[in-house]
Amino acid sequence: MADARNQTGVSEFILLGFSDHPQVQLILFVTFASAYATALLGNVSIITVICSQPGLHTPMYFFLVNLSLLDIGCMTSTMPQMLKNLLAQKKAISFQGCLAQMYFFTSFLATELLLLTGMAFDRYVAICHPLRYSRVMSQRTCCSLAVGIWASGFLISLPHTLSLLRLSFCGPNIINHFFCELPPLLQLSCSDTGYNQTLALVTDVFLGIGCFLLTLLSYVYIVSSVLTIRSAAGKRKAFSTCSSHVMVVTLFYSTVIYTYVRPPSAYQDRDKAVAVLYTMVTPLVNPLIYSLRNKEVKEAFKKLMGGNRG
Repeated sequence: MADARNQTGVSEFILLGFSDHPQVQLILFVTFASAYATALLGNVSIITVICSQPGLHTPMYFFLVNLSLLDIGCMTSTMPQMLKNLLAQKKAISFQGCLAQMYFFTSFLATELLLLTGMAFDRYVAICHPLRYSRVMSQRTCCSLAVGIWASGFLISLPHTLSLLRLSFCGPNIINHFFCELPPLLQLSCSDTGYNQTLALVTDVFLGIGCFLLTLLSYVYIVSSVLTIRSAAGKRKAFSTCSSHVMVVTLFYSTVIYTYVRPPSAYQDRDKAVAVLYTMVTPLVNPLIYSLRNKEVKEAFKKLMGGNRG
């Protein structure tokens, strides 16, 4: 990071956030702090229930634990700084801190895209090839897949962060956002950002659209397979195992693709509201979607609560 200091006259950035009105900031602080605490509680509960109940030690729930860990990572890379700024007079973050925040957030985001694709593949094997499921999705395969997904997500984000070190930031240093995200950060550089914008767009198109198409392909095969089931009950059971994943994928992909699969120069003020969806709303609703719509998780949670009372 020492090189970064030599290439920029900016030592810190000011995050504008949503409002500079004290009363509005207090309301926002209470709202976001409550949502953050609720999301943490929900995701930790999902992890605890799955890890403590042997009946849930299956590939689908193994990936769900990874999803909860990623949701916690996404929130924690942005929310503490935002909550601090809502109460602070000076809403500053250091240059190094800004790059670190951007790196970890984009890493968690990229990893979640890959994980949701892996979860779609898991559902494809379970429904289209049920007799081969236990062999294809073995414990070793799941662990290897998870390690590969996490490593890939963090490696994919590294070039974006490193490429920022070659840019100069001469001022202004005001970021029109509530955290350090690549599109508004590139707008502040006084250097040529053509390489950075091309790198970001190419990576996001291949990663975002690529993962989306693989997920879509999995569900094309899943729907085709389910339609061959003769009984209505069998069809309902097959679709119910995928409904939670479809809801999470739809919410996550729609917001992330809107933000990232376009030139960073297209960033506008309203994009802050969209960012709230994938930084806070998605991690908040994911545990609700997977618990309220999943009979096994609800039963396991009741069993865990009953055991604690006993």
